[in-house]
Amino acid sequence: MQSTETTSQGGGRLRGFALFSVLAALMLTLLLEALDQTVVGTALPRIIGSLNGFDRYTWVVNAYILASVTMVPIVGKLSDQFGRKWFLLAGAFVFLVGSILSGAAQTMNELIAFRALQGLGGGMGIALVFTVVGDIFTPAERARWQGIFGVVYGFSNLVGPAIGGWLTDHGPILGSLVSDATRWRWVFYINVPVGLLALLALLVYLPSDISQRTSTHTGWAAIRRVDWLGALLVSSATVGLLLGLTWGSNAIYAWNSAQVIGVLVASGLLYVLFFIVERLASEPVLPLDLFRNRVFSMALLLSFLQLMVLIGLTLYLPLFLQGVLGVSATNSGAAITPLTLSTVAGSAIASILVARFLRYRLVSIVSALIMTVGLLLLTRISTTISLFEMIIFMVITGLGLGPFFSVLQLAAQNSIPRNRLGVGTAAVRFVG
Repeated sequence: MQSTETTSQGGGRLRGFALFSVLAALMLTLLLEALDQTVVGTALPRIIGSLNGFDRYTWVVNAYILASVTMVPIVGKLSDQFGRKWFLLAGAFVFLVGSILSGAAQTMNELIAFRALQGLGGGMGIALVFTVVGDIFTPAERARWQGIFGVVYGFSNLVGPAIGGWLTDHGPILGSLVSDATRWRWVFYINVPVGLLALLALLVYLPSDISQRTSTHTGWAAIRRVDWLGALLVSSATVGLLLGLTWGSNAIYAWNSAQVIGVLVASGLLYVLFFIVERLASEPVLPLDLFRNRVFSMALLLSFLQLMVLIGLTLYLPLFLQGVLGVSATNSGAAITPLTLSTVAGSAIASILVARFLRYRLVSIVSALIMTVGLLLLTRISTTISLFEMIIFMVITGLGLGPFFSVLQLAAQNSIPRNRLGVGTAAVRFVG
């Protein structure tokens, strides 16, 4: 690791305190924007009590996730065309504005709308933080730093519910602005001072030429080359897909209802149109020639499979713990903590091994074997299994699952040209 002099691959140069400031700001940005995916959940009962709107409470969380996921592929491509810095700053600014407005919301509909705005900024940040790390460091150095940022991301998802609960119960009271009944507003207000500090550090120390750009055009010529239709299609398709899955999983509509089937079919058709449009666009949101790169293609495929495993575990394990072993809802959430912790640990260990031995394939194969063993053990659970055995099985699975969060992104970044780091990193984060 070059602590005093690191050359950006896009031409910018970071040294000493400037490098430290940018890395700290990136970590704070990632921490805040990832926290907001989970931190609100434990505050929802108080929010509902204050704003009412029980029939819409899930959308306080879903609006953020929908907006953030939709932005990832779009901003990844735009940052390749026009540079990273100002998109990253814009995302941080939008996120902070959304945080302030969410904290000041007076109705449930207002809160949902402001959470969507917050999610747009959060999606921009989550997409670009890992990309900027790839810009700053050489391929040989990326493994160590991507692993550290992966741990920050996993840690934020782990502690989010606890922080949300603490702020809701013990946040400071500020006269008529924040009362005992509205302490939940600190879940959003706490982002502001930390976010402003990160925003200022990025504004001052992050070079504007940190990345290599794919577009040599400027002004309206560059804007006309933006793949507006592709961006519209991929965002519409993604919203439709997540909407259908949300309706079905939350039992808003039955899985075989016309609403769920209709929106999922429409989403599939929009994705087909998106890939057709990408073949013709001069600056596609997702350049299809990237799929000729076998490493990149396999990274995307494995990232998608890893997501399927993770979703299955997070949906099924709490259900089994509550419905079969009789664990309470609160304790079932705590009981799957070993899975989360071991996943973060697995990601960190894999990053260290890759940085030390530069063996992506070997680490991935061993991780897949460990994960498979853990999943096979979990398939053998029954009504007679003890909670201790369940924890052991979850730890094994998490240790095998965690490396895919860091190794796949790293392999994808190192296999594509530097001027496509944005779209490549965003694609991996989008599917996984």
